[in-house]
Amino acid sequence: MFIQTEMMPDPLRMKFFPGEAVMPTGSAEFLDEEAAERSPIATRLFEVDGVETVTLYEEFIMGIKEEAFDWQLLKPVILGAIMDHYTAGDPILLGATVEDLELEAALEAFFEDADQDSEAVAQIVELMESRVAPAAEQMGGEVIYKGLKDGVIYVDFVGPTSALAGGMTNIFSHYLPDVRAVKDFRDAIPKPGLDTEEGRAIIQVLDERINPSIAGHGGHISLIDVKDDTAYVRLEGGCQGCGMADVTLKQGVEVEIKNAVPSIVAVLDSTDHAGGTNPYYAPGK
Repeated sequence: MFIQTEMMPDPLRMKFFPGEAVMPTGSAEFLDEEAAERSPIATRLFEVDGVETVTLYEEFIMGIKEEAFDWQLLKPVILGAIMDHYTAGDPILLGATVEDLELEAALEAFFEDADQDSEAVAQIVELMESRVAPAAEQMGGEVIYKGLKDGVIYVDFVGPTSALAGGMTNIFSHYLPDVRAVKDFRDAIPKPGLDTEEGRAIIQVLDERINPSIAGHGGHISLIDVKDDTAYVRLEGGCQGCGMADVTLKQGVEVEIKNAVPSIVAVLDSTDHAGGTNPYYAPGK
């Protein structure tokens, strides 16, 4: 088995091409060993000292190393781990979770009557490849087209690429005047929790007390949904990928939300990865 490697503009990142399919479709990002338990190959890679993050794409695996480690020393061990995985014949991902299946079913229903203008879709795909992909790669991520409906292009932002949404909207609306926005495909899923008393109160806290204070750093926090006694939020802009994001969430956002809405007992992060032990969106879709 011959595995090719490719350095990325960010020296902490490297691509590994095993020459065989990795993901059947989409991507899966694993930020720690706990999240990697769903993926045998990611688990193997996290056993390598110095590996910090693993992201699986359709044709390659992207690893992010800790700054203190050298790729020259890490590469042989990572290559060996990848080869061991394919030799063993283990699956890339273990069985789909309830969250995966719910998300897949909801998306299928949402896009059932989506726009099917092949010319518009073809132009979107071409612009994604020529204009969006290079910018996303520079950021160490990827933007994957999911569908077009009612003038909105829905995509999967992998890594810290949600910051590209505004620029993408400008590009696509220039070439396709009917396009009015680019959104995360997860926003297409109905979220009844947002229209509850708790949801409205949390949104007010975010809009009036939290987002104004982090806007100066280019950050923004959105409420994704409220289920039972749990609020799911997403860190965007400068907050996504920030090394202090967990501190911001635990010491700032969570405290503010719980104080304002006492019925909320947990605030979980749904920013491209599993937030705690009960993520709103599981990795892998």
